[in-house]
Amino acid sequence: MSNKITKITKTEAEWRAQLTPMQYHVAREKGTERAFSGEYWDSKDPGTYRCIGCGEPLFKSTEKFDSGCGWPSFTAPLDAQGITEIIDRSHAMIRTEVVCSNCGIHLGHVFPDGPAPTGLRYCINSASIDLEKQSEQS
Repeated sequence: MSNKITKITKTEAEWRAQLTPMQYHVAREKGTERAFSGEYWDSKDPGTYRCIGCGEPLFKSTEKFDSGCGWPSFTAPLDAQGITEIIDRSHAMIRTEVVCSNCGIHLGHVFPDGPAPTGLRYCINSASIDLEKQSEQS
């Protein structure tokens, strides 16, 4: 974890070249994948979940829990400075969007219905993160 955030700026053409169509839709167009369809919704593998846009470490598998919602859910980010929260008034709702502080891609939303100790549920799209698996020796 670093305390210094380096802002990453790319053109939409650069993002399209880097990301799959689903990743682009979720990360750049603020879309979402269908519940129970993403790669990590049920993953139990240990490791660190990184931003697909810039590689910033965002969540640890130790903070992941099964919320039953069909998306990867975490109780807290790895480093609060790694994510930015934005009020989202789309779809006739008021929610809190979560984006990567480094590159601004859409990750998902945070809700106040998670377990202790934080009471938060960071509901994150698998298409926005990549799991760096922890080796057995780590």
